[in-house]
Amino acid sequence: MNYNRLIFLFISAMLFNISNLYSQDNDEVIDGQNILNTVTTAVPFLTITPDSRAGSMGEVGAASTPDINSLHWNSAKLAFLEPNFGAAVSYTPWLRKLIPDIAMSYLTLYNKIGQNSTFAGALRYFSLGEITFTDGNGNDIKNENPNELSIDLGYAMKFSNNLSGGIAMRYIYSNLTGGLTVENLETQAGQAFAIDLGTYYEADIDENNQWAMGLNISNIGTKISYTQEDEDFLPTNLKLGGRYSLNIDEYNRFSVMMDINKLLVPTPALYDQTGDIIAGESDNVSVVQGIFQSFGDAPGGIQEEWRELMYSFGLEYWYNNQFAFRGGYFHEHATKGNRKYFNTGVGLKMSALTIDFSYLISATPGQQSPLESTIRFSLIFNMGSLSSIINDQSVQ
Repeated sequence: MNYNRLIFLFISAMLFNISNLYSQDNDEVIDGQNILNTVTTAVPFLTITPDSRAGSMGEVGAASTPDINSLHWNSAKLAFLEPNFGAAVSYTPWLRKLIPDIAMSYLTLYNKIGQNSTFAGALRYFSLGEITFTDGNGNDIKNENPNELSIDLGYAMKFSNNLSGGIAMRYIYSNLTGGLTVENLETQAGQAFAIDLGTYYEADIDENNQWAMGLNISNIGTKISYTQEDEDFLPTNLKLGGRYSLNIDEYNRFSVMMDINKLLVPTPALYDQTGDIIAGESDNVSVVQGIFQSFGDAPGGIQEEWRELMYSFGLEYWYNNQFAFRGGYFHEHATKGNRKYFNTGVGLKMSALTIDFSYLISATPGQQSPLESTIRFSLIFNMGSLSSIINDQSVQ
């Protein structure tokens, strides 16, 4: 990896995986044997939880009850949405304890077509605040406002009363440098295209009990480049989840959920001083080969592969379908980023408006996480049928 590529990967990965940087050095040994070997990718903003509901339940979403933000978590769930049309906006101040002007905004909407099909769209905008670029002597070059965004279009269809499938297409734009020239090498905004593929199944055990399972593979797409020389992987991710829901009575409903995640990109190999690989495999491969290679290329063998799994646990309680109380936990192994935190949050549902809020509590022993006290806000508008709204406006 050359100097320029390292700069761009560091800037991008720092903003999402900054919690990795305060835990250990890359050459430090954990528990006497386990070397820190975090899997990093470009545009990690795509993996940041955009909405408050999932953000208060340990970031579960593969099989949670379908909601308007399903396009991010598992597009197949869109087919089970009610009512026929809705829109939502979410806002997350990111790393607000370290940097006050980084934030992510997320806008999404959907519309059902008939009983079995649903279309959806989303816009994600990640502002990195104002950054002053300097030369090697520390002299100011210019001020920039780096930003990243993605535009999603999704479609879901029911195959039966219980099973659905979904697909989402995504355009990604990442401008980290504003065209700055580094060591006579011109930089550019990175652009990429990707798709998500998902499936979802839910079934009633009886009139009060339901279970569900979901599978989603996200960000399968082209590599992204910030120069003419190098390309980097998108955060292709495999998510598998399950849910159990219980209607205690007509006023009380409870759900428990779990997701397992794995990045489908190559694990960094270990190199000797001459640059030869001593363990693992080269990451200079195609996207498709990288996906399959990711299941068996860890330098530490199968034990390290298991450590690359991330776990999310979530709980949700609704009273009278109006007040929601949520909690969750996210776990990542110490050698793969060491993100461990609890989430909690509440929701208030009115006739046409739902308000959600979430709060993050770090669970990393003896360390202060930069993600501590992360908050999210979401407003959801349930507006019935889009065609009805259009017809009402035309009549007026």
